[in-house]
Amino acid sequence: VSPLSPSPAAQIEVIPCKICGDKSSGIHYGVITCEGCKGFFRRSQQNNASYSCSRQRNCLIDRTNRNRCQHCRLQKCLALGMSR
Repeated sequence: VSPLSPSPAAQIEVIPCKICGDKSSGIHYGVITCEGCKGFFRRSQQNNASYSCSRQRNCLIDRTNRNRCQHCRLQKCLALGMSR
């Protein structure tokens, strides 16, 4: 391998998290997600969480806003197919 050619690891495309768009870490609960969304979904399921939305139930869930509305984040997880 010459020093100018990229390493095989550098050629792997990082797939964004289907929930928030952050860098994914693999397939978790059936969906490609980041560690943050994986942990959020796991805790929501373990605690039988019941969240409510203080807005219109259509909050934007992205990397910077994902912690603002747990209800909408969990609904997006479920809508995209996450399940235990």
